[in-house]
Amino acid sequence: MIDVIPGILEKDFGEIERRVRLVSPYVSWVQIDVADNTLVPNETFLDVARFGELAKLVQLEAHLMVAQPEKYIRQLADAGFKRIIAHVEAHDPRLFLEQATYEHVEVGMAIDGPTEFETIEPFLEEIDVVLVMTIEAGFSGQELMPETLDKIKRIRENFPDLPIEVDGGINDKTAKLVKDAGATRLVSTSYLFKDPATIAASIERLKNA
Repeated sequence: MIDVIPGILEKDFGEIERRVRLVSPYVSWVQIDVADNTLVPNETFLDVARFGELAKLVQLEAHLMVAQPEKYIRQLADAGFKRIIAHVEAHDPRLFLEQATYEHVEVGMAIDGPTEFETIEPFLEEIDVVLVMTIEAGFSGQELMPETLDKIKRIRENFPDLPIEVDGGINDKTAKLVKDAGATRLVSTSYLFKDPATIAASIERLKNA
């Protein structure tokens, strides 16, 4: 069965907290998107220290859609994040990997929807998870780009034991497509949170897609 990770991309901490509490009874992990208007044209809540209480409810991973992810590593680790994922499109992804290894966290690398597989290939042997964006990173509510499925397949063929997270346009229809391509973890935002009353059922549909 595939793992489902609710994604939260918000500017308001109250809304972040509300969403974490909505999903925490049903999942082991929640992904918090972090954007500071440097890598993508969007900005989220950035006072990382306030996530400490939420980290007691569920395991948190950070998806750093930022140009200098190394700036956030220590703050996130101190706040209780267990997994930190930066983008290969960041200014210096190698620096991020080198610095993140000093913290007690899982380390991941994300690749944006339009970016070629070859860009991330050199890093795949060194990370705990790869996050394949099936959209262009920055905003939720977009539709999955079908051409990204081939990227998932290539990673699965070349790195059969590497966990593959997929994020972008994930719903009960697209979940099967990415799962068949080789994904092992689904990050879903708009689909899960469109109706709080159906969150538990929506998570189950994704798991069994």
